[in-house]
Amino acid sequence: MLVDSHVNLHGEKFADDLDDVIARAGEADIGYMLNICCNIKDFDAVIEVAERGANIFASVGTHPHDAKDNPDITPDQLIEMAQHPKVIGIGETGFDFHYGYSSQEAQITNFKAHIIASQETQLPLIIHTREADELMMETLKQALDHKHFPAELHCYTSGPELAEWASDQDFYFSVSGILTFKNAHDVRALARAMPDDRIMLETDCPYLAPVPHRGRRNEPAFVREVCQGLADVKGWSFDETAQRTTDAFFNLFQKAVR
Repeated sequence: MLVDSHVNLHGEKFADDLDDVIARAGEADIGYMLNICCNIKDFDAVIEVAERGANIFASVGTHPHDAKDNPDITPDQLIEMAQHPKVIGIGETGFDFHYGYSSQEAQITNFKAHIIASQETQLPLIIHTREADELMMETLKQALDHKHFPAELHCYTSGPELAEWASDQDFYFSVSGILTFKNAHDVRALARAMPDDRIMLETDCPYLAPVPHRGRRNEPAFVREVCQGLADVKGWSFDETAQRTTDAFFNLFQKAVR
């Protein structure tokens, strides 16, 4: 059994065949999925997908690209929405300065609200970080000095220093189809160094389809290729990789019920 720890099934990319996508995931032994909220305006749609099966969970949050859409978001709002029984994590949230869709100020304000919500609920913080290593580490250090919280750096492709520091904080990591890309040598090196008991699989579908599906719409069934990619990097068998990553998911997302 496999877990896809990061899917985006509520968008238009899956509007026409969502039931088929979920069925294919089951046929591929994808036992559980976490449907990620990237904008709180989409929360109801995220929950609607999660309610299609006992094995589908949800998060609540706003992606850093969309921070400008929720300039006044508060921890209390997130905490209230996180009371839904399907919600097992806070995010996706963090920093992304690659495209500049939202200002740094908006991203910082947004991220700090999510951190407080994670601290208060103790639901894991699902972190997106891109071209922001120094500020990310500084922000997380300040927050941890105030109160501990569990966290995951999803689809991690940032620097080794941030990864090493996050590992020392007992944070978790997830790897995606990027691991299978021909030239992703740095990403494979990062994955090789990640803690064996705190690494999870994800597709981030509909994005980042793994080889041999690259260029197609990604879907949860393809997490099998990510599992094999991680197995190759770590020197594990496929079944061992499936077991380790599934255990990691449930160790982190403790509100999730097997």
